[in-house]
Amino acid sequence: MTTHKNLLGGPEPTYLPENEEAYRLLGEESQPPAEVAAKYPTFSLAWAMLADDAFEAGRVVESYAYARTGYHRGLDALRRAGWKGHGPVPWDHRANRGFLRCLAALARAAGEIDEKDETERCWQFLKDSSAEAYDELKR
Repeated sequence: MTTHKNLLGGPEPTYLPENEEAYRLLGEESQPPAEVAAKYPTFSLAWAMLADDAFEAGRVVESYAYARTGYHRGLDALRRAGWKGHGPVPWDHRANRGFLRCLAALARAAGEIDEKDETERCWQFLKDSSAEAYDELKR
């Protein structure tokens, strides 16, 4: 992991810890995201995958619930990693992607159920956390 000196005086980027076992279960073992989420409930990527699958199948409320779970688990992990409620959460750090994907999935699902304030808040939070993630995920 590369660290860069923050010349703007804002908070340093937050890097969530990796969970190699959870990645292995999803990848090499091809376990379903629901099984990985049950085994590692703090692993936001599994919740993001569940949210995406539910959304693609037209189960928007279910997608919203999965995304919200992963989002809150991600917030807890960010706080444990030293995050103070704002600052960069880099997309290029693999362990951050689950949280950022949950945030985008929550924004998307909130938009579908016409929860305008939540939609706008989540998209702005994503953009503020990682402009790269925002560009990648806001489609």
